[in-house]
Amino acid sequence: MGTVNKIIALTDQEGTWVQAQIDNGRFANESEYIRELIRSDQEGQDQIENLRDALIEGENSGEPETFDAVAFKQKMKQKYG
Repeated sequence: MGTVNKIIALTDQEGTWVQAQIDNGRFANESEYIRELIRSDQEGQDQIENLRDALIEGENSGEPETFDAVAFKQKMKQKYG
């Protein structure tokens, strides 16, 4: 996999934070830290998209039905003990 070099500007506070993460041993260098932030953001976006898909599926599934909590608990008790 190739790499792309980027130049970013951080505030003093942000730079101190990044350096602290490296000094604490969480990351080897600035690039590793930024790549982890990007991976985390990508995972978060995937989770949001999955949630949106589930909400749309629920909206398209038809009219809501009454939920009987007592019957549900009994069914789960029978199924799982």
